[in-house]
Amino acid sequence: MWNRNYVENVQITMAESFGVKGRGKFYEETGVIRDVIQNHLLQVVSYLAMEAPSSIYPEAMRDEQAKVLRNVRPMSVDDMVLGQFRGYRDEPGVAIDSCVPTYAALRFSVDSWRWEGVPFYVRAGKELHTTATEIMVELKNPPQVVFNETAPAMGNHVRFRLSPDVAIAIGARAKIPGERMVGAPLELSVVEHSEARGAGRMDAYERLLGDAMAGDATLFARQDVVEAAWAIVDPVLTCPTTIYEYEPRTWGPAEADRLVADVGGWNDPK
Repeated sequence: MWNRNYVENVQITMAESFGVKGRGKFYEETGVIRDVIQNHLLQVVSYLAMEAPSSIYPEAMRDEQAKVLRNVRPMSVDDMVLGQFRGYRDEPGVAIDSCVPTYAALRFSVDSWRWEGVPFYVRAGKELHTTATEIMVELKNPPQVVFNETAPAMGNHVRFRLSPDVAIAIGARAKIPGERMVGAPLELSVVEHSEARGAGRMDAYERLLGDAMAGDATLFARQDVVEAAWAIVDPVLTCPTTIYEYEPRTWGPAEADRLVADVGGWNDPK
């Protein structure tokens, strides 16, 4: 399992290229943090950062999830940038002076031996450039003993695409053909395209309903896991902070770039 000795940072993006789809009244009561970050994306964080469970028994999995989330530092406004896409206030059911965020970028810290000092960047939003959910684990550069060149800003990584296609990819550097010892980035990937999955493959909610009927609780959050996730985001749910407007079909407000300035910027899903 990876740890702070090998990982530079972790970025998790849940982007949606559409707006609230007529659910303005609902979104006014939730906002992006309650809608997808407190539940979906913190669940992803817990699966990514947890220790190996003692077995595949559902409670063993959820025990490790709870341990991770109890070690995530509660949020502060200094580690958060919120945005609202232009046109959101024109949606039915949305207040004309609404300050509900449709975009959030957050920096999490996991105070554990394995992850101390490794930042987790999580962002989600409506009306973004594309629709995709992706995890990028940036690895630290090894000593430059093969290629006689400056260490690249990025390139060594493990990438997980969760939707709409499913992919696992490893980024590395390979020698450019020729006499010079110069490397170039490449990515080795295994991809399952959504259109190739076949009619028999269940979608996400069908899978959950099937698991519920079968009594398999592995993918369902336990009460202590839910409470730990709420404890992380609760400090920033009611704190007044600036909401930055951003243009639809972009990657959100430019102000969010300050969170990742030290790690070379965001890794936008392609």
